Amino acid sequence: MKPIIGITMGDPAGIGPEITVKSLSEKSVYERCNPVVVGDAGVMKKAVALLKLPYTVNAVEKISDSKFTFGTIDVFDLKNVSDKVNFGEVSAEAGAAAFQSVTKVIELALKNEVDATVTAPINKESINLAGHHFSGHTEIYAHYTNTKKYAMLLAEENLRVIHVTTHVSLRQACDLVKTDRILEVIQLLDNACKQFGIAKPKIAVAGLNPHCGEGGLFGWEEEKEIIPAINQAKAMGYAVEGPIPADSMFPKAIGGQYDGCVAMYHDQGHIPLKVEGFKWNEKTQRMEVRGVNITLGLPIIRVSVDHGTAFEVAGKGIASEEAMNISLDYAIRMAANRKSA
Repeated sequence: MKPIIGITMGDPAGIGPEITVKSLSEKSVYERCNPVVVGDAGVMKKAVALLKLPYTVNAVEKISDSKFTFGTIDVFDLKNVSDKVNFGEVSAEAGAAAFQSVTKVIELALKNEVDATVTAPINKESINLAGHHFSGHTEIYAHYTNTKKYAMLLAEENLRVIHVTTHVSLRQACDLVKTDRILEVIQLLDNACKQFGIAKPKIAVAGLNPHCGEGGLFGWEEEKEIIPAINQAKAMGYAVEGPIPADSMFPKAIGGQYDGCVAMYHDQGHIPLKVEGFKWNEKTQRMEVRGVNITLGLPIIRVSVDHGTAFEVAGKGIASEEAMNISLDYAIRMAANRKSA
């Protein structure tokens, strides 16, 4: 049976509804999965009208009422957006609606009513205005699934990057590079690669300091924390190399030498991924985005586009759906491999 994929609409003032409709205009999506949008049916109708597509929106109150038919967009209707929400504007109402979409799709996944979840972008300022003080999707998912050990994985073709630390200051990130955490993310990355269909993942681990510390000249974190984690991982049977200077590790990974990379902090992992996966098209004046964000360690599957709400182009019908297409592809593969495991 095809997996059921729950897709959140994202912030209704952003590009989430638009890119979702664009992705669901591909018949091949329905050949591989049964998609259902979780959000406001009225918002999704506006997105269909904006794009001038001949599709209907089927508002449902339970997943079993979905039609899962190409040309009909099923929406688990939360009825939570009024006409006061405008494209490109930060607001508590938009933040509340986006947040409710996320918590509802988590609930549906935990009840096994959907096999995987895909999230469209939310606006952190709007979420916080609505009284929900989370720094992003990852933290929302961890909280509502009661998950303590989790990590962010970014992916774009050959490049797959997991982070030891993410949304903390750089000063604090250095203090959080610890052996146990590094070993934990190595294990999470290995398991994720296997869910992608890679039987024996080869993993590279970055150093924290320039040139991996140069034997203590530029820092001791490699000797004290990173190398012990790598040695433990090897003893447990993982195919791990490192520590490797980040400036040489990422080009090798992009070329296919590694199946996954461990980055020590947010920008160390995000910058190479976005240089590789985000391209500005001068002709179309659009950013073409291919990267996806996957939260590992959860009891459910969560994949997301790795870009924001793009308020500056919301409502213009020009947002690229490519990252949403790739997110759906990852979610479908992960759901299929989890079922067969």
